[in-house]
Amino acid sequence: MAKQCLECGDPIVGRIDKKFCSDACRNAYNNNVNKDSKNLIRNTNNRLRKNHRILEAVNPDKKTTISRAKLIEKGFDFNYFTSIYTTKAGTVYYFVYDQGYLPIEGDYFALVKRES
Repeated sequence: MAKQCLECGDPIVGRIDKKFCSDACRNAYNNNVNKDSKNLIRNTNNRLRKNHRILEAVNPDKKTTISRAKLIEKGFDFNYFTSIYTTKAGTVYYFVYDQGYLPIEGDYFALVKRES
């Protein structure tokens, strides 16, 4: 009795432990299995990249101030950041990779770039 491909159902020829008839079927099967988790990761990474590009564009001098409204207008999403840094004084910076922002008074943000 010949084994059948898990993706297309065709008979499998070759090694006894093979599960797929071809690389295309193996890739299609695994893409379908991982579709939901990969979609979430892809969307999160896209949002982080967009936030980073926005911060990089509005902070060319590595230290500046900008309003919340301007960041939102450019499409910045405050729900997505990569890390939080708290200083000894208790000041909390939010970072998107190397680009950081600090909420300051009056709905403004101080933007900084972390040096490697």
